[in-house]
Amino acid sequence: MNIPPRSLLTLAVFFAIGLTPPCSLAQSPPPQPEPFAPPHPDPSTAPFPDFGFMLPANQVAGMKVFKLSQDYPQTQPEGELPPFFQTDFKTDWKKWLMQVRDYCFEGNTGNANVQDDFRVENNTKRKWFHMPWQHYGPNGREGFHGLTKEAPVKAGQLAAGQTYATGGAWAVGFFNDRASWKIGQVWKDHDNPDVTAMGEGFPNGSVLFKLLFVSIPREIAEQQVPFLRNGVWWDAYATYTFADDARSPIQVALIQMDIMVRDERALHGWVLGNFQFNGQIKGKAWEKLVPVGLMWGQDPHNKTNPPSPFPLNKTPINAQLKETIINPGPELPPTHLGWNGRLNGPLDNPMSSCFSCHSTAQYPQASALSPLFDPSIKAQPGDATWMLWFRNIKCGTPFNDSKGKPTDFCLQLSESLQNFDMWKYSMEGISAESYAPQGQKLLKAAPLKVHPVGRRNQ
Repeated sequence: MNIPPRSLLTLAVFFAIGLTPPCSLAQSPPPQPEPFAPPHPDPSTAPFPDFGFMLPANQVAGMKVFKLSQDYPQTQPEGELPPFFQTDFKTDWKKWLMQVRDYCFEGNTGNANVQDDFRVENNTKRKWFHMPWQHYGPNGREGFHGLTKEAPVKAGQLAAGQTYATGGAWAVGFFNDRASWKIGQVWKDHDNPDVTAMGEGFPNGSVLFKLLFVSIPREIAEQQVPFLRNGVWWDAYATYTFADDARSPIQVALIQMDIMVRDERALHGWVLGNFQFNGQIKGKAWEKLVPVGLMWGQDPHNKTNPPSPFPLNKTPINAQLKETIINPGPELPPTHLGWNGRLNGPLDNPMSSCFSCHSTAQYPQASALSPLFDPSIKAQPGDATWMLWFRNIKCGTPFNDSKGKPTDFCLQLSESLQNFDMWKYSMEGISAESYAPQGQKLLKAAPLKVHPVGRRNQ
């Protein structure tokens, strides 16, 4: 600090007579930093969590983990529709299915290690996105690939010689830019989602797909389920016993791929399809997913209850269905389908269909995915109550007209909203009011009763 000579003389006088010089003449103390305040992100825009279950970070050093693709489009995407919109899905169904499969694969596959495939945040060909709020709850996303816990797999469900009965289905879903624009509108405020932003539903050209895996130890799977030999195996923080919540690093086998395409050419707005893995055919990795079939309606007048498709010696194709097409080719291993031959995949319930489950999607989820999943419903296959699940419901329409808003066949969206509600209601704690003495009225209302989505598709 430079002090002028006159000031130095003045300081000398003050010190000589024993006085303290004024502060203006002394050196000023250095400025003090502001107290540290950690950032508080705005809950309306704070990033969604990527996953809910994983090993500690120091145990996976150097390994890739799942990253939620959540930079949803802010404006409705325009441009040309995918090439399969030039193909008639009814008359040229197999070509259509393979074109959709290629569209989903492009930019997502072909890495030297299959563990690096479907890291969609790195796709330079086209953008794909994930559904938020799938990390929450006991079935939430694991950290290697974002797989969620879906449904148990029973003995004999996959092959006649399958005796392993404790495995489960694990899956991850993806949404193209047109579909994700709607997801982003619903979740525009991350702390206050608005299902009414769905409006009339997903726009034409929306594509949703899901990869499904089964948790059976590799040696057992290859012995009991022949089509899982030469398989695609992913790392997962999961369980070999579906009822077990104690997760650990295991490997799970690719078995199924589901697709949904919003297509105005379809009478009810959606075309749904399935692929099944067959490791016994030629091809690379994911290319061994072969078409099971597709459907664009439920054939609601067909009410026949067929015999059980088990044991799985042949695929029970019902030629009388007019809104379902099943692959008759030898590349499809013997598999069960849905009720009376309607489309379903090997991990799905043989008494439902792709359409029947997805048509229930709304918020709140007022109905179970199947009448079999609700003990209060006394329905018999083919009766009036049963057939409520086998109606042809148009896209953007709620399953229960007076009990919720439609999520347009998207079960993952309805579940994400319910997961958020459950988290916000409970705040990860327990309310004292829930321990009120018997007969005393609870002071706090319970949350609206909803049905767990359970076996989630797109």
